[in-house]
Amino acid sequence: MRLQSLAAATALTLVLAGCASSGGLHPDGKLLEPSALQARHSLAAHADADAAWPAADWWTGLGDSQLDALIAEALANNPGLAAADARARQAQAAAGIADAARGPSVNAGAAVSGAHLPATVMPSDVGGGHFAWAKYGYLSFNWGLDLWGGKRAAWEAAVGQGRAAEVEARAARIELSANVARAYAQLGYAYAQQDVAEAELERAHKARELTAQRVHAGIDSKLQLRQGDAEVAGAEQQLALASRAIDAARSALSVLLGKGPDRGLDIARPQLLAPAQLAAPANLPVDLLGHRADLVAARWRVEAAASDIKSAKTQFLPNVDIGALAGLVAMGSTNLLQAPARFYQVGPSLSLPIFDGGRLRANLSASDAQYDLAVAQYNRTLVGALNQVADDYAAQQSLVTQIDAQQRALDAANDAWRLAQQRYEAGVGSYLEALSVRQQLLVAEQRMAALEAQQVDLSVQLIQALGGGYRPDAVDSATPASTPAQS
Repeated sequence: MRLQSLAAATALTLVLAGCASSGGLHPDGKLLEPSALQARHSLAAHADADAAWPAADWWTGLGDSQLDALIAEALANNPGLAAADARARQAQAAAGIADAARGPSVNAGAAVSGAHLPATVMPSDVGGGHFAWAKYGYLSFNWGLDLWGGKRAAWEAAVGQGRAAEVEARAARIELSANVARAYAQLGYAYAQQDVAEAELERAHKARELTAQRVHAGIDSKLQLRQGDAEVAGAEQQLALASRAIDAARSALSVLLGKGPDRGLDIARPQLLAPAQLAAPANLPVDLLGHRADLVAARWRVEAAASDIKSAKTQFLPNVDIGALAGLVAMGSTNLLQAPARFYQVGPSLSLPIFDGGRLRANLSASDAQYDLAVAQYNRTLVGALNQVADDYAAQQSLVTQIDAQQRALDAANDAWRLAQQRYEAGVGSYLEALSVRQQLLVAEQRMAALEAQQVDLSVQLIQALGGGYRPDAVDSATPASTPAQS
């Protein structure tokens, strides 16, 4: 007897030694610390201890009520937002399914079927040899005990994915509002281009008429006349280009609003937008984590991947299920609702993976890779966000310098145009010379309009880079996960 016990213990030891193991598998991804990213010198010139983060309705600061209404319309009707909301609900439903899997399940059922069973199979006293009805009813109970927390970890992973989807839906709204503002600013710039193109076409026509008169008088040659024709043709092309830019901006806004192309035709000409002047808030690299929806979502993805690893590891461990089944069954005319018809069974079970062809190790390896991918995406988002903010601030400062210089050039061109008109009225210069000076003024106005449009566009990009007014709820704030314990 002792020899048999020793043999059984030895066999059990060998079996357990051959069980599937997670040894040697672990993720490699490491989360970047925002404070470790060098940005102090790049942002020092823009930092302000009293600087505020963008407001939730930041677009109202641009000073155009029509823009406010357009963004509200886009947030209500854009199909992309509906898709983002649907993905969030889908992820929430997956979390609900994972949560339901943690608890017991109770099922009930009943069935009635008729059959003719041969007497050679079943005795005639219990229905053999003639047609009989079989009646069946049952109630079952099953509960897989979560001894190692694997189901809880799977639920936490699903919750993390659901929260990431919710935050991404909010990020989609921020992106949409920024895109509407940028398209609206582009529409305003297209109108400014059209004004300059119309003025240039009028100037070119006048210059061409004067040149034709001078050619007729023998003062100029046909060379100057053909040059005038070229200027008129060029001005017509620029006017057509400006008109097309207006159509394109209106079309872009129609898409963002979730409406047909006719909706863009109803949008009135934008007024001149006031660009937002933003300073860098204190401790920007660290605080940016809580103000950028894409970073918050990326952190939740990391949390979810870490929980997936925990769940995958528990699949290597023994599992206990508790099951029970009770019911009633009867054949023929026998009354189903009587004590002799009852049956029941109770079946606790234990399972342990031993050999599975490497399936569990492959599943854990995939979870490790998913964690590394989530970490890499988070790190990339963090690095990109910080560099985007720094670059936008630098570009904003450059535009301030450019606009200041261009304003001086525009003032000089205005003075030159005024002096040219005075010379013409005094009979000192010709009107053709004055129109040539007018051309320089129009070029200066066009450059100024382009710089002002860039400034508005950049201020919107900077607002978006700083989070676009995102304010996380309590459930949005996830602490970045550390690398899961290696095994």
